[in-house]
Amino acid sequence: MSLLAVDMGTSSCKAVAFSEDGLTLAQKTHSYSPESPHPSWIEMSPEKFWRALLAVTRAIAADVTSDPVEVLAISSHGETLFPVDSHQCAIGPAILNADNRAVTEANQLAEAIGRERIFEITGLAVHSMYPLAKMLWLRVHQPDVFSSTACFLTLPGYLLTRLGLPPYVDYSLASRFLAFDIRKRTWSAEILSACELCPEQFPTPVPAGTIAGKLAPDIAGDLGLRAGTPVVVGGHDQPCAALGSGVLDPGRVSASFGTYECLVAASEAPALTEKALTANLNSYCHVVPDRYVTLAYFPSGIMIEWFLRLIHSAGELLESSVGELCAALEGHAPQGPTGLCITPHLLGTCNPDFDPSATGVIAGIRPATSRSDLYKGILEGIACEFANMAELLQQAAGVYSGIYISGGGGRSRLGLKLRAALAGRELHLMHCSEAVCLGTAILAGIAVGKYSSFAQAVEQVVGVSETIGPDAAIAQSYKAQMAQYRILYSSLAPVRHIQPTYN
Repeated sequence: MSLLAVDMGTSSCKAVAFSEDGLTLAQKTHSYSPESPHPSWIEMSPEKFWRALLAVTRAIAADVTSDPVEVLAISSHGETLFPVDSHQCAIGPAILNADNRAVTEANQLAEAIGRERIFEITGLAVHSMYPLAKMLWLRVHQPDVFSSTACFLTLPGYLLTRLGLPPYVDYSLASRFLAFDIRKRTWSAEILSACELCPEQFPTPVPAGTIAGKLAPDIAGDLGLRAGTPVVVGGHDQPCAALGSGVLDPGRVSASFGTYECLVAASEAPALTEKALTANLNSYCHVVPDRYVTLAYFPSGIMIEWFLRLIHSAGELLESSVGELCAALEGHAPQGPTGLCITPHLLGTCNPDFDPSATGVIAGIRPATSRSDLYKGILEGIACEFANMAELLQQAAGVYSGIYISGGGGRSRLGLKLRAALAGRELHLMHCSEAVCLGTAILAGIAVGKYSSFAQAVEQVVGVSETIGPDAAIAQSYKAQMAQYRILYSSLAPVRHIQPTYN
């Protein structure tokens, strides 16, 4: 029997079937693409998510006939919003996490309640990406959609309705709404009252690992699974990745490398300090009971994806893997620092200032600059940002040493060496690179009694394959470039404040 974990990401859906010992039995991915009908809008048809779930579960089920799926659990990225009517049918497209249309509403929310007070309740810094701001935007700009909406769901919650189950939300994904009281683990009456909203417009919060129900025969057949298969409520992808990296208690930090690069620390209480607020860190409910996570993150992998699309044709991208293309560029990269200063802010900045108007910047180009120079320069910029996030997280969440790495971005040896050197920390590569799915599988396994506790599950299935230590010589060679990087973003503030008008 196997544990099937699904991770609904921003650009693709991943599914992994695990044995009870954490061995990967089968793995499938299904990609999808959002639409951007207007500047700052990023939407996607709910049907695309549903079709992706169907595709990966059917494919996995066909591959594990000797170890049939015993339980299914679904986790996802945060902040994506699904308005549904009283019949739980989607009303229009899902508004994705990277959507920035609700800047005005976010600012109004901060003025009405206070940034500090919102942080005290939710553990989040006010930003337009959160579902609460998007809900307020819909009320003003699409009142027909808002008035027709019976409930605003998360991505897993919407998929649960398609599976014929209640649209529960676990505490970690509920925390991403900007309306959840992370200490009381319920929707904040204070915030909802200030926004003139009611709890019925939000899904029912439950602990991660709750069994939402069992699959009816017809739906199970659509998925390729057995009738009666339990479906477990997963969580937000970053806390799930932390669980899949063994981050249960303070002193151990995980980092997931994908479209965003996210460092996660665990604690027994939320890190709601002045330093955390100043750095706009997120601190909210873990998928592990009675634990919290504190996050520092920034856009990362999207910069690599953009560059590869820029220099390769669509045919070349289809014929070769990302790893192969990056390895070829690394083979021609210069040995030492490139002298380039490149910020990976294609989606704006995250910590410490969360500036949606920030853009990627490439400084230091000369006539001899090659595509391999640019590629390594991007890795250098990501490493500089990673070092800054590692320091911010320690200031807010406490001392730690090594960082436990998962995700596709960990394939670049050069990128790992640069991060380890500039952050001055050991990077431990997880044996299972799909830590989100592994953490989700742990939740599923505990729900159906495969593991006696989270600690026992981590001991049984989580392991490190390799450790990369910091190279002092590399760090020394980048002192000047690191100093340049730290002043580049702030020096361009006057440029960002002049907003051009686009046709």
